Amino acid sequence: MNESANKIKGFDGLARRLLRYIRPYSRLMLLALFMILLVTLTINYLPILIRNATDKYLVEDSLSADKRIHGLYVVGATYIVIALAGFLMRYMQGLLIAWVGQRIIRDLRADVFEKALSLDVAFYDHTPVGRMMTRITSDVERLQRFVTAGVVGTVADIFMLLGVLGYMLYMSPILAGVIFLLLPPLFFVLAFINRKLRRAHRTIRRSQSALNTLSQEYIAGMGTIQLFGREEMAGEDFAARNTDMRSAYFGEVQWFSLYFPVLEIGQAVCLMLVFGVGGYLLLKEGSLISIGTLVAFIAYIREFFRPLGSLSDKANTYQEAMASSERLFALMDTPESVPPPQKPLDAGLIQGEIQFKNVGFSYLPDTPVLKDVSFSVVPGESVAIVGATGAGKTTIISLLGRFYDIQKGVIEIGGHNLKEFRKNELRARIGFVFQEPFIFSGSVADNISMCDQSMSAEEIQKAARAVNAHKLISAMPDGYSTILKERGGGLSLGEKQLISMARIFARQPELLLILDEATASVDSAAELLIQDALRTLQRGRTSIVIAHRLSTIRHADKIIAMRQGRVDAIGSHAQLMSQRGYYHKLYQLLSHHL
Repeated sequence: MNESANKIKGFDGLARRLLRYIRPYSRLMLLALFMILLVTLTINYLPILIRNATDKYLVEDSLSADKRIHGLYVVGATYIVIALAGFLMRYMQGLLIAWVGQRIIRDLRADVFEKALSLDVAFYDHTPVGRMMTRITSDVERLQRFVTAGVVGTVADIFMLLGVLGYMLYMSPILAGVIFLLLPPLFFVLAFINRKLRRAHRTIRRSQSALNTLSQEYIAGMGTIQLFGREEMAGEDFAARNTDMRSAYFGEVQWFSLYFPVLEIGQAVCLMLVFGVGGYLLLKEGSLISIGTLVAFIAYIREFFRPLGSLSDKANTYQEAMASSERLFALMDTPESVPPPQKPLDAGLIQGEIQFKNVGFSYLPDTPVLKDVSFSVVPGESVAIVGATGAGKTTIISLLGRFYDIQKGVIEIGGHNLKEFRKNELRARIGFVFQEPFIFSGSVADNISMCDQSMSAEEIQKAARAVNAHKLISAMPDGYSTILKERGGGLSLGEKQLISMARIFARQPELLLILDEATASVDSAAELLIQDALRTLQRGRTSIVIAHRLSTIRHADKIIAMRQGRVDAIGSHAQLMSQRGYYHKLYQLLSHHL
């Protein structure tokens, strides 16, 4: 996946992508913004009360002491009431934003996983599992923090800044102008730091993805690492990636640590300027400002730099979100390598003769795997594909399931191009049995039914009985409710194969059964059970078998001998043996190894 090609440029780019998820909750978001406006007007009015109390009841001595004290009580009570009202509105606004934000991220996370489900096998061939896990978990979590705290929090902080500036202009345009002079250089420095932070976050995301990928690969292959005594090598690789990640985080901290000192220096300079200019105006030009105005301005300076400090945290969240969004939305924009048909044919047409016509295919450019392959399979026929490793046998069955698309020629079923059928409808009518079946964590019944709630317990047991798996499952502690470990840990390969075959039988594929020699790596006892299950599965169905055993080859109706990506010969066992060509040599080789 070329992530750099689809980078999200700036806040506008991220906002446009998120707008689709925000739109269903737009009314609630507008309500939250309205509450932010009320909070801003309410909280920023408090220094006005301080100014009034100072000028009217502390400095002014024309009133009696009792009236001045009573006035201070009234102002104090008003201050508390307004502060409590602001607190309550801020609390309700926070709950509302959290509620909306979690639903937005839920929708986004669902779309990301749906995209992961739609991507083809070709994508996963060159995308490490660790990288995908980083996208689905860490990157979405960072966007979650941005949506729930960053977006509305930033708007709230900006409203607060504008509110403070508005009140400052209202009280004293001169003192407000002094602060405005300081803002351009302050914002320039902060913007410079933010740019550096964004670069640092990109480096962190790359380092984290690399570390996750390495960790997942080494943990999955721990048995092999220990078998060959490569623990030290694995530890050194992990240490190198871990050091890269530490350096990336330290680079971020170096720039982020500058943010608050810059704000503190800016606040100190503002205070000194306001004291200097305000003191001059108060002592020399007493009619321009009052002591209460100067006191309120000092309070406003604190209120002004508080959201600036908060914005620094939001900037950190924003930078994380930007770095994550570049990768996340690049994943979302990844085109399907096996696109759906524009005008799909009816699923009922997926029947009849299968034909490969001059098919050419390669996984990598200029590295052909299949070269001008042509053959046909009539309904009900049993076909065995034989050949040395790398001859293209497994590729043929992958192309039949449209896990990849061919670059040359055409594959037809019943005279219709394979590309004209929906992938899910095509695969629903094909049964795949592989040498290494995948077992999910969950109950045996769920593994057979693939969590299809419409499948009854009787249907699940019928499928298991048909492939000789019922006795095995009944002997488990909780029978069909037994919880299996990840990847079927604790089960033998033969046991996994029987459960996998029950899964295939439960689906009742009507068109084709594709077998990647399911008995190639099991013991003799399991082989007898699996061979009998295979005969049950093949009965009445077209079958294509990648054959490694002589019994499978001899009993096939047709044999296709593959050699270096080409069809070397096609015929029955007797016909091919009589030709004494490549198939004869291959068969003799298999015989000598038995």
